Amino acid sequence: MSVREMRRFRRDPLRYIEDRARRSPAAVFQLPWGAWCVRDTEQALTVLHDPMFHGGMSTFFGDMLPSRAAQTALGRAVRNLVRAHVPAYRQSLSEAAAGLGPVSRWPGAGPMLVYRCTADVLLHPGAPPALRRQLEQAVAAGLTARQPRMRERARAEVLRPKLLAAITEQVRVRRAEGNWAEGSLAGEPRDVLDAVIAACPDELPDGTAANLYVLLFQSIVGNIGYAVAWALLLACVHHPSGPPWPWPADWLVREAGRCRPFVWMVGRPVPHALEFGGLPFAAGTVLSVSPYLLHHDPHRWDRPEMFRPERWNEPGGQGPYLPFSAGPFTCAGAAVAHTFITEAVAVLAQDARLTVSGGDARPLISGSVLPRPFTLHRTLKTPVRPAPTKGSGPR
Repeated sequence: MSVREMRRFRRDPLRYIEDRARRSPAAVFQLPWGAWCVRDTEQALTVLHDPMFHGGMSTFFGDMLPSRAAQTALGRAVRNLVRAHVPAYRQSLSEAAAGLGPVSRWPGAGPMLVYRCTADVLLHPGAPPALRRQLEQAVAAGLTARQPRMRERARAEVLRPKLLAAITEQVRVRRAEGNWAEGSLAGEPRDVLDAVIAACPDELPDGTAANLYVLLFQSIVGNIGYAVAWALLLACVHHPSGPPWPWPADWLVREAGRCRPFVWMVGRPVPHALEFGGLPFAAGTVLSVSPYLLHHDPHRWDRPEMFRPERWNEPGGQGPYLPFSAGPFTCAGAAVAHTFITEAVAVLAQDARLTVSGGDARPLISGSVLPRPFTLHRTLKTPVRPAPTKGSGPR
């Protein structure tokens, strides 16, 4: 790729990919990093659901677990544990939102908000306090997603080895004690780390279990936190600052997920040599599907270029929607993640006037679709007191 093309891609990556797809004469087109992307929506959906193409292991966990069955078991165990935490998450949101204050810096405030409401399910309150502090420091440093800027990435990555070492030691301790579920009801895990240890084969090294935990920690806190940031930013950018938002939080979150899916590109190596879209692909070539492109197909969506949360109340107004991927490797926690995002947006907007400064809807892409930095101004509405009537007042 030429320097000019790379600059175009960095300036507005999603617009660049959309333009490449529109201009491509073939069913697939090449991405800046060498992989190939399916252009046609129907063919993309076929690829996503093809059992042969999606055979084998999930690329999310990589080769850290010995089988697809083990990957599935771990995903479901963590999903069930986090889902049981939904009531506690709801109770924590108001206090966490108040802790942001009237002015907060985003998108970093998103993962921190989610962390403060999930800290006890990530590591139970009886876990070593120093380890819990390390998790919070990792969130504050931006370790919940690969940061797009080199300086921010370096600051976050400095903490990774220390965090992994501390988690590895905690895995060793819990395994040695053999009572990782002690104090819980019916042997249920106390936190995500317990769930990881229980789902991992005994022969799996402590360090591998720690890496799995950090991966899930990043997915829970980062993916949800940045999705909250996108919903707030897009709502404020596309709505006048005076009146309250006219949309329920659920519509808003779904539309933000359509416009800015956190997982914007899903790719897998082809399992064997094949021909697709009239082009030959060698085994191992990465073939991708872009949820972003599917979410903006003008043949499947009405005015897809517009931010219209009300489309989610229009019968037949929705096209293919896969913010958490689709097919065999759909995120196990998709429904729980949507609930967490929606609850957070609803609490932040409740009885408050929200505006942003420095907002720019163009994303920064570094593996994930991240919002550019912006400032959120949250002004709580003053309760309206009834006007005094004649004869009322102190006596």
